[in-house]
Amino acid sequence: MNIVLIEPEIHFNTGNIGRTCVGTKTTLHLVGKLGFSLDSAQIRRSGLDYWPKLDLKLHADWDSFLEKIGAEASVLFFSAGGGKEFWDAPYQKDSFLVFGKESVGLPMELREQYRSRTYRIPKTEDIRSYNLSSSAAIALFEGLRQTR
Repeated sequence: MNIVLIEPEIHFNTGNIGRTCVGTKTTLHLVGKLGFSLDSAQIRRSGLDYWPKLDLKLHADWDSFLEKIGAEASVLFFSAGGGKEFWDAPYQKDSFLVFGKESVGLPMELREQYRSRTYRIPKTEDIRSYNLSSSAAIALFEGLRQTR
């Protein structure tokens, strides 16, 4: 599987997601401008000594990412405003699970363009959303469970 983060802002989240990716042999794709430096001690601290083992792919922007993965790729989007629940997503072993940045989630144009492929993780009305790292892990492990 693949985790895709669009313009992640918080190094601790990205480092933790990277650690989860190493543990599950999942590729991490970072798309667009990052809110931190990949060379910083903070990303190494949050990813611990696992960061060098990470299968990491960097993409300048969304269009570059799409061009690289091809039109036939299984791409699933996750947002607090998704129309369907994440366990109903049609996961495949090579799916790309896409998440937006911490402050605003997926860009509006992607939510509109891919509305039929956007899923939510159930939550109470007491919170706006889950932490990005938690959301990525929840969706990834459901995908791995379904495709095992």
